[in-house]
Amino acid sequence: MNVLFLCTGNSCRSVLGEATFNHLAPAGWHGLSAGSKPTGKIHPRSLALLAREGISTDGYYSKSWNDLPVTPDIVLSVCGNAANETCPAYLGPVLRSHWGVEDPAHVEGSDDEIDAAFMTAYGILRHRIEQFFALPLDQLKNDPERLKAELDRIGTLVPQ
Repeated sequence: MNVLFLCTGNSCRSVLGEATFNHLAPAGWHGLSAGSKPTGKIHPRSLALLAREGISTDGYYSKSWNDLPVTPDIVLSVCGNAANETCPAYLGPVLRSHWGVEDPAHVEGSDDEIDAAFMTAYGILRHRIEQFFALPLDQLKNDPERLKAELDRIGTLVPQ
């Protein structure tokens, strides 16, 4: 199963989701990321955070949803709502869910405050991905309605 983490710029949240998903994924599951208007580069703070967490970033780059190597089975949009962000809508025969996370790239303040925003985004995504992998995925792959309900539920979770 291919899971696409989708946002606009494909420089922060979607890449954090892709890399974390692939780091934690069992055999047969693969994460991808893309943007509707990619920036063309991964934010350096995203790369630094992933390195600190021991998550490989080899082969990751900012790309358009038009340049995906495979068709996703599941699309998770990760755009936030606070900045009235327009979230791209992936069209096609896929299961969709929204896992909104505020964009740390737009946070202003000290280095510590900006790093904290990146860590918050990563923490939310990692928690949701861990909850996803805790599901009975072999059963849910054949029950799209139940899988959609679980994905929607997970998309509301934040770490305690």
